[in-house]
Amino acid sequence: MQFGLIEMWQAMGVVAKTVAIILITLSVITIYLFIERQLAFARARKKSMEIAPKLAELMKNGQLKEALALASKKDYKSSHLARVTAAGIEEYLGAKESNLTLEEQIESAQRGCARAQALFTQELKRGLSIMATIATSAPFIGLFGTIFGIINAFRGMALTGSGGIGAVAAGIAEALVTTAFGIAVAVIALWTFNSLNTRIEVYNTEMDNTTSQIVDYFIRVSGK
Repeated sequence: MQFGLIEMWQAMGVVAKTVAIILITLSVITIYLFIERQLAFARARKKSMEIAPKLAELMKNGQLKEALALASKKDYKSSHLARVTAAGIEEYLGAKESNLTLEEQIESAQRGCARAQALFTQELKRGLSIMATIATSAPFIGLFGTIFGIINAFRGMALTGSGGIGAVAAGIAEALVTTAFGIAVAVIALWTFNSLNTRIEVYNTEMDNTTSQIVDYFIRVSGK
């Protein structure tokens, strides 16, 4: 008996085929989410690099309202630096118009930046929970197919009345294929999940730095 992919697929039982289809679907979902998130991260990076020097120039000249208008534009909605900057400036100006103390103005700006960062981080993490679920569940789905593969092996022994390798080969192959496939899908999901999480940590660090710079700027401006 040959053991090519087509032959193994034909030898598989209904349950094993169903498991294989589920695992293929999960791998496609994982790859789709990874590509979609990479594109979202690339947009955030591109727009942030585009707007950062413009915001720096406006704030250097004390044009906070102009900086707020620029950072709030729809074109820069995907920029993490623009979102944090806009939130900080908006809260600072609002606190200033309400005649709050300098300390309260700074705290308002900090809270605004923190809220914007938390919301943007959640946007960046969209789909990651699905990847984590796939990474943890794929091996068990593969194991489910493995169990039925072993059952088929014993069924082959029962039908032939023999315990030779020929009687159990198809079932054992089916079991090993589903196990290997489940582990492979889990590894892919885990790798993509960790890769995206690392990117998110980088963006969080950049947003933290932006918040710190904005707060320092308001302290210097208010102290003049």
